[in-house]
Amino acid sequence: MTDAANAAPQRAISFQGAPGAYSHQAVRELFPDMQPLPCFTFADAIAAVQEGRAKTAVIPIENSLHGRVADIHFLLPESGLHITREHFVRVQHCLLALPGTQLSDIKEAHSHPQALGQCRQRLKKWGIAARPQVDTAASAALVLEGRDPSRAAVASRLAGELYGLEAIETGIEDAAHNTTRFVALSQEPGVPPAEAAVMTTLTFEVRSVPAALFKALGGFATNGVNMTKLESYMRGGQFTAAEFYVDIEGRPDDEPVARALEELAHFSKWVRVLGTYERARER
Repeated sequence: MTDAANAAPQRAISFQGAPGAYSHQAVRELFPDMQPLPCFTFADAIAAVQEGRAKTAVIPIENSLHGRVADIHFLLPESGLHITREHFVRVQHCLLALPGTQLSDIKEAHSHPQALGQCRQRLKKWGIAARPQVDTAASAALVLEGRDPSRAAVASRLAGELYGLEAIETGIEDAAHNTTRFVALSQEPGVPPAEAAVMTTLTFEVRSVPAALFKALGGFATNGVNMTKLESYMRGGQFTAAEFYVDIEGRPDDEPVARALEELAHFSKWVRVLGTYERARER
């Protein structure tokens, strides 16, 4: 898979994880005619695009059960890349084990911490201990290599097919709405169709003055701009003014959005627009 992507970087789509990861599934759904390029970390997947070894990276940013994906809010602004698309993957976890294994045989479940957290109640009910690993699909490979029937992996059905494991149980996530939102990152900004409903993602840091956030966000309310996501995060372990990640509906050159962004900039140290892209689903 890596060799094929390296041979045609303009057709390569990088993702974090081993083949069979949910990010791999997202790549197949978003770019069915392109070549997936597996990478060890999120930073590696982003670097592949920065260095021209891939056309686009597909990165998860949040999950409906487990919240935002760690470090993404730092990596996106620093990458210099643009969000060009979004995509939602309905996550259906499987308990994957060696063929012939019974549920009663399994003592440990290996997977990414996000996946284990999404199946916490079901694993507890079965008395199976959670064992964090770097990736869901890599956990499936670990189970195959170990040949230990007491070990299982929490991963996708695709991972089970790729690594020759049996799905002992399917749909083991704790909530039926379990969905992960992915974004596509490219060197060039996207151009959504003129008639499309669009989202704009941005980050900013407020000035360290009283009511700074209230004043910074007031322009969105007075101009009727719908804000669908607002999250704060601290950088570098410093208890200073927070940085914020925001999703809004609309384009920066729409008159109401432009006025809101002007007011935001006035009360912020800096504002970075990460991308404007077609909305994949209603909020």
